[in-house]
Order: sequence, then structure tokens, then C-alpha cells
Amino acid sequence: MKQNRVGRPMSCRCIEDLPKFTCFKPEGISPSRLESVVLTVDEVEALRLADKLGLYQAEAAAKMKVSRQTFGRIIESAHKKVAVAIVDGKSICVEGGNIEQVCGEAETAGENICVCLYCGFEKPHIEGIPCRMDLCPDCGKPLIRKGRCSSVV
Repeated sequence: MKQNRVGRPMSCRCIEDLPKFTCFKPEGISPSRLESVVLTVDEVEALRLADKLGLYQAEAAAKMKVSRQTFGRIIESAHKKVAVAIVDGKSICVEGGNIEQVCGEAETAGENICVCLYCGFEKPHIEGIPCRMDLCPDCGKPLIRKGRCSSVV
């Protein structure tokens, strides 16, 4: 598990679904001059809960299974990154984060499914072979067992 600081492992954040799109680009800037800002999947979830759904931070934090203070840091980071991208004409790419793919499901609901946290590809789990040993045929990233906590880099 990624260490946030000495002695404090980063907690796994719950998200309801993976983002449908992974990159947004401003119009009129050539690809060779385009810089990007990277939002993590948990930052996108925080934006969805707080800004799109209008939840209070305490409610949104409970849905993501983090403290209100941690949610505040996540949403503050997301707001800053989006502002920089809009003001400076940078693309916004969504990748990474320390997440649990789907929250609210029973612990065993995804026990027999391997999933790609990058593109959403799913396949049945084969007994005796860890999901992490397989690569996604669509994007080439490692798979994890659905419903488990994973650090996406």
C-alpha cells in the first residue's frame, strides 16, 4: 500500500464507477504544445459527489469511506487542477489513485470477476490464478479482483 507519510498508509477510497472518459482537451491548441493536468479517479469521484450531486462534504466523505478532512483535501486538489487546466488551456487526463472500484456491493459480489481499473474490461476469475497475473486485452494494464482495493498508477 502506498505510504502517504511515515507510518500512515493511504486509505482506499470508494468510487461508484470508473469515469466514462479519460481525457479532455482544449480546442485550438496543437498537440505538440499541449500540456496536461492529471486528475486521479478519486478526485473525479469527489467532483461528482460534491459538485455534480451537490452533497455536503460529510455526506460525500461517508460515500467514499474517508474522513471529512481527507475528502476536503481531495476536492481541494481536484478544484485546483481543473482551474489550472481551464485557465492555462491544458488537457485534463484521468488516471491513477488509491481506489476500490465499486462501493455499496457486498464483499463477495465481485469475488469471481477480474476487472481493469483503467478501461473497465471484465472477465471471469480462474480459480488458482491471481487476477493480477493477467493483463487487460484492451489496454495492457494489470487486472485486479473486482471489489478489492487497488492503487492505480
